[in-house]
Amino acid sequence: MKCVREVGIRVIPKDSPRIDALAQAWAVISGAAPPERAWQAMGEAERQLVSEAGGLIRLLTPPFDTCARGSGLHQGYVPGIRENGGQYTHAAVWVVWALALLGRRDRAARLLEMLTPVHHSRDRAAADVYKVEPYVVAADVYSEHPHVGRGGWTWYTGSAGWLYRIALESVLGVQLENGERLRVKPCIPDDWPRFMVRYRLPHAKTRYGRPGLLGDGAATIPLLRDGQVHCVRIVLG
Repeated sequence: MKCVREVGIRVIPKDSPRIDALAQAWAVISGAAPPERAWQAMGEAERQLVSEAGGLIRLLTPPFDTCARGSGLHQGYVPGIRENGGQYTHAAVWVVWALALLGRRDRAARLLEMLTPVHHSRDRAAADVYKVEPYVVAADVYSEHPHVGRGGWTWYTGSAGWLYRIALESVLGVQLENGERLRVKPCIPDDWPRFMVRYRLPHAKTRYGRPGLLGDGAATIPLLRDGQVHCVRIVLG
């Protein structure tokens, strides 16, 4: 006697999105995708979702528009706004994280810089397009004409926290391990001659300043809680 299980078939409407940043990035972040597929996933994410001209990374494309079947939250917005094909900054930063995990030093830092409010307000023309505060992170950036590059909901602490964390831990590569050491493995472009991070230990007066990180690789710094300032120079080749 055989056990037969019915399997439903989902028909995807023609005008539904063909690619989503969440699926592409988390295939890499989760470790679920084998290396070849991980590279393929992020290659397509860059090709289809990244708009350097608009300074944004779309959540999905194409956006829902005339689809008769409801998609819930996404279709609650017009095309190109927030989750419906605009940049949703949480997901955009996760794309940078995935690129850093793949060792894409040539792209991770560049795209992270592109996502910052400073980049969107780098001159008067850019600020006139962005239209929101240049000193806080926006949850979303519009992606459809005539509002390409316009910032949406600002002061969004969730996206700000992720942007800061990916900048520090994934691009600059500074991570705290077990509260006992700092692990430094930067994912920076070749044309960065150096960078410097000042790190103060939680609940302690000890500070670490580290000028001169070069190239790629990894280094481990033991942490001393002696109340002193320690300057550690690391050259990675």
